[in-house]
Amino acid sequence: MNDSPANTEEIAELLVYLGRAARGTDAGSDLTAAQWTAMRFFARANRLSRTPSAFASFNATTRGTASQIIKSLMQKGHLVRHQAVGDRRSVRLDLTHSGQAIMRNDPLHNLTDAIDRLDGKLRTALRQALPALAGELAKIRDTVAFGTCGDCRHFSCCDAVSYCACVDAELAPTDLGCLCVNFAASESRKSTTPSLKSKEIS
Repeated sequence: MNDSPANTEEIAELLVYLGRAARGTDAGSDLTAAQWTAMRFFARANRLSRTPSAFASFNATTRGTASQIIKSLMQKGHLVRHQAVGDRRSVRLDLTHSGQAIMRNDPLHNLTDAIDRLDGKLRTALRQALPALAGELAKIRDTVAFGTCGDCRHFSCCDAVSYCACVDAELAPTDLGCLCVNFAASESRKSTTPSLKSKEIS
């Protein structure tokens, strides 16, 4: 396939279609598409990234809109706010037990099931291409590119100990697959993913 403008536009349209499909609501749930997006973010983000401003950046929306979505989920009992120790201005949002339960009915499972049905080589190609595409889009928009530890230049692992140089701390195994607002593309991925500014959001 030639990389003509028509073909790149077709790829973009397919990505938009998949995004709309993933944002769909579950017939048995009272959550809106925007609320599902927030639930997924706070379920997958690491403890440093579970903040209102980080969610606003991830969702490409204003802080006011993000706050309204978060408030509605707190009223439903799906999110709980924690004050950061030693810093009254900083908060962390976590899923409650009901929030964790409702995620089992996430409509996104339809998309993950469809990906599971793909040939292994296609899944590998997607895994390589999509982070690079997200990085290019973040570079164009001059915004934060979210990613996970394995693709980040701040990450290192020695003798089974995982470490993040950005926060100067060891990482728990559960942190490794989480979205991070301090993500920066690793040196080994510069050929496919551009080096991005790491912007800390509190």
